[in-house]
Amino acid sequence: MTQTQELDLRIHAVNTERNVVEAALAQQFPAFTALTPRPASAAGQVGLHARPDELAPQVTEALYGEALEVLEELEGGWAWIRTLHDGYLGYARSEGLSEVRPASVKITALRAHLYAAPSIKAPLLSRLSSGAGLHVLGEQEQHGEYSWWRVAFKDREGFVRTSATEPQEPGDFEDELRQYLGVPYVWGGRSAWGIDCSGLAQLVTRLPLPRDADQQRDVLPATRTPRQGDLAFFPGHVGIMLDERRMIHANATHMAVSIETLGEGSYGRKLAQTLTGFGRVPDDLGAAQDAAK
Repeated sequence: MTQTQELDLRIHAVNTERNVVEAALAQQFPAFTALTPRPASAAGQVGLHARPDELAPQVTEALYGEALEVLEELEGGWAWIRTLHDGYLGYARSEGLSEVRPASVKITALRAHLYAAPSIKAPLLSRLSSGAGLHVLGEQEQHGEYSWWRVAFKDREGFVRTSATEPQEPGDFEDELRQYLGVPYVWGGRSAWGIDCSGLAQLVTRLPLPRDADQQRDVLPATRTPRQGDLAFFPGHVGIMLDERRMIHANATHMAVSIETLGEGSYGRKLAQTLTGFGRVPDDLGAAQDAAK
């Protein structure tokens, strides 16, 4: 087994074609060039690809304002980057990155838009999704009947309705998840504009889960009897339990987020037959991860 085969290349930055390696692994690869990362943030909804090619599969997605690090600038306007909240690697267009700006407000609406001017008739600059962070440039502004935030966007400014950032009253867990019903299934997606199974698990648990289903399974303690909020695992798939049998998940069968009852209906029976186990989602995921090491 080679050194790279021993590493999970989704989270460990080693490239044998370019002979480069992240600084933390430099001693293991003394012949490689050690990379010096620089901080950045997502200047919009940024897709990360498996290769520096628009036609390469999307492996994950950074939400507007999420913290990143740029490991390497490549020819053709691409960059090798890591999403800091889960350590995942991928290639993104450099134009989708910006300098780090502290997030003043977060999007709480399921979906929103960034406008070029404080008007619902203005051109759209970017799509926004729940969890996106915005750097505000001043106080709220009233234009007509609506209140707006003026926010930083790349080398200019944009505007978002303040209603999209208002605190949400804590509600029923199932009702919160039902907001995602019908959201399109998109491989590598992490937003309410398009999402995959493990991306949904990351968003709705609001805990520092790893990106992919197998990684999530590895950090959660197993449980035989699931409770609301626990994760259900299948080969290459994950769902969130609403109770002991009902599960909400983003799936390619319906090409959307849907609810299934394990063991009922043709799809529910198939899921029950391929179930590999349940993972208990604790209140303190960090402590659970430390215990699993």
